[in-house]
Amino acid sequence: MKKQVAVIITIMLILASTAFLHAATQPPQVGGTLPVMKLPNIADSKAQVLIIQIFSMYCPYCQKDAPNMNRFFSLIENNPGLKGKIKILGIGAGNTQFEVDTFKKKYKVEFPLVPDADFTIHKIVGEVRTPYFIVVKLNGSQKMEVVYSKLGGHENVEAFLAEVVQLSGIK
Repeated sequence: MKKQVAVIITIMLILASTAFLHAATQPPQVGGTLPVMKLPNIADSKAQVLIIQIFSMYCPYCQKDAPNMNRFFSLIENNPGLKGKIKILGIGAGNTQFEVDTFKKKYKVEFPLVPDADFTIHKIVGEVRTPYFIVVKLNGSQKMEVVYSKLGGHENVEAFLAEVVQLSGIK
């Protein structure tokens, strides 16, 4: 009997650890909370939304999408109703500071880009392919609710911005 209980407990522990590992490799889910990670403090008191772009300097899709993201950023910054309410942060998966700076200079990116040379953040967000976008509704000191989590660039930045505004309920 003790042997059967020990076997059952062992199986339960294996299943629980497998479920934990599986959950850790999933991207943030819409309706869930952004996993805890160390991000630079870029959200000021007016920011209601944070858009995280996981990119890589070596990703041809990220390179192709860079002009679109620059237009997207301009749409936000040139709209008095949105400026300061939406912040964008690019995270260079596997990229050093030098690589991130090179990407920023080559593609004239005006929003903040930070390196993730050791893939720490990339692992936390489920080792997603690039470019990957996570839109988070900032609720002050409360949870950071994920309202968008998808792979792929954005050809139609106007439609993406409208979706971000609608999903986050920006006022």
